[in-house]
Amino acid sequence: MPLPTLSRRERGLLFTFALLALVALFGPALPAAEVAIASVFADDRSWHGLPNAMDVLSNLPFLLIGFWGLYRLNRIDRAHQEALAQFPLAPPANDPPDNTLDCAWLFFAGLVATAAGSAFFHLMPDGARLAADRAGMAVAFAGLIGIAVCERVSQRAGWPAAWFVLMAGLLSAEVFQESGNVLPWAIVQFGGMALVLTLALATPMRGAVGLKLGWVICFYALAKVFELADHAIYEATQQVVSGHTLKHLTASLAGLPVLAALRKLDMNWRATLLRHNPDAAAALTA
Repeated sequence: MPLPTLSRRERGLLFTFALLALVALFGPALPAAEVAIASVFADDRSWHGLPNAMDVLSNLPFLLIGFWGLYRLNRIDRAHQEALAQFPLAPPANDPPDNTLDCAWLFFAGLVATAAGSAFFHLMPDGARLAADRAGMAVAFAGLIGIAVCERVSQRAGWPAAWFVLMAGLLSAEVFQESGNVLPWAIVQFGGMALVLTLALATPMRGAVGLKLGWVICFYALAKVFELADHAIYEATQQVVSGHTLKHLTASLAGLPVLAALRKLDMNWRATLLRHNPDAAAALTA
């Protein structure tokens, strides 16, 4: 994509990614705190032989919402292909946006990977397993940022942005594993969410699916508060639930606004198809 053809928002996005990459590559190393990883978490109770049970089992909502999203995307894809095969006169301009849907596939697959990676890590917390935890999160971050870019920058920029964040996230997890430098991961996580916040303030592009980025940011911010207050919440609840467990439960809710946007997209597309092809009603409800 030649530089002169980029829109103003695309140029701004490219500049932002370049700046974040330079900071991650040439910024000062940021070593992780010298503390045993297993001792960081407040709740280390076992349940029926399952170690750190609450921090492990609280990843189930990631798994459930991830599979729910993948199921809905599969329904959208199947219905779209079947309807267009029967009613080829449906206007192409009203087809579901491919790049947004591709990024949504990546996001919900990332939620499943997050559930697996986080559960694997919390079973026996150590540095090697932390890399697996962050790798799963990187997939979800990439999909989310890709959707946000499709919504607020352009459709064509969403998928490349998702791949850039995915590669950056996986590399930053590997850098931490090899050198202990947490700066690249901090850039991916906090720089990525700062980008989502900035995009949330921008006007949606024409044809956007209507993702409520504000709700995504709200759930993420609340999850970070719970994470930072892990021990305090554990003690305040008389050791009933820890902040880290609540962090998992809250962060998983960030998938709900994406599900709601997909449902709205599906309904709007079907309504448009029915207006142009009244006989499609039987096919879509079959």
